Amino acid sequence: MNKLFFFSIIILTILSSCNNYRPALLTSTQIFNESQVSFKQCHASTIEQIGKDSLIAAWFGGTHESNPDVVIWTSHYINGKWQKPVQVADGVLGDKRYPTWNPVFYQHPQSDSLYLYYKIGPNPREWKGYYKYSLDKGNTWSTAKALPQNILGPIKNKPITLKNGTILSPSSTESKDEIWKAHLEISADRGNTWSMVDINHESPVQVIQPSIVQHADGKIQVLCRSKENKVMSSFSNDNGKTWQPWQATNLLNPNSATDAIRLKNGQFMIVYNPDLAGKDWWEGRTKLRVALSKDGLNWKDALILEDGKKGDEYSYPTIIQDDDGLIHITYTSNRKSIKHIVLK
Repeated sequence: MNKLFFFSIIILTILSSCNNYRPALLTSTQIFNESQVSFKQCHASTIEQIGKDSLIAAWFGGTHESNPDVVIWTSHYINGKWQKPVQVADGVLGDKRYPTWNPVFYQHPQSDSLYLYYKIGPNPREWKGYYKYSLDKGNTWSTAKALPQNILGPIKNKPITLKNGTILSPSSTESKDEIWKAHLEISADRGNTWSMVDINHESPVQVIQPSIVQHADGKIQVLCRSKENKVMSSFSNDNGKTWQPWQATNLLNPNSATDAIRLKNGQFMIVYNPDLAGKDWWEGRTKLRVALSKDGLNWKDALILEDGKKGDEYSYPTIIQDDDGLIHITYTSNRKSIKHIVLK
């Protein structure tokens, strides 16, 4: 009886700590400053843990988004300091050069290979998926390889790995007539082969750039950027093979990217721009917030990351939680740098 009582107290304590959890800001730094780099603009970062207290981040940078000189850059975080950025991929295909886009890191839990997925092409309607891999934590990289026809790779946010080793990679397409559709790319052999599953393509709801999370009961959820002025969601009860109709969350979405994860305490965390879409695609990106949820649909703001003025852009967040439980967020800071936030 005493053991049962003691166990009950532990469970109640854990549940109480989850209910009372609010993220606290530990550090806020720029990964680089303008004097360290040759490019004028940067965007669309990704981050991955590569060892104890070590991280790697990547982004695209060049004269301007969609210019052929836009390439993929990385920086290592070692001993509490970001290292000077280095170029690791470009858009040279044969005798032509195209811009690169949206790098995404992924590492299978049972593999030492760090994958860098990215896109090459003149625009998001015509780009194609490519990848490189590294066997030494991103210090050196393989030659670029094209993904199979119609497989784009993770379009902006990271894949997740199920307990059985299956990779679920969140992706999407933007057609030449501006129709947005989300889909899942699935691999059961560590990325050697892929299959594709549409997510509600019959629906008039237009979404791209899913984040993907798994709930405690095993169901899979995607959270998407949309044209609906809301972050949109869909659930799967069969590991991504079929999907329920789109549901609107209570989060605003001004046609801007988000990213979400399930925390070790069981709650979900998302980083998003709390605004409505404007006349131009870049409007609504001056503010950036962190929100928490227990069900993935109803969210409550927990932290203000940025509260900018007109003309500012804080966008395209990515988020991970490291082995020690610290939360790392990177995002575009006025297209001049990438900001790195650490929360506990």
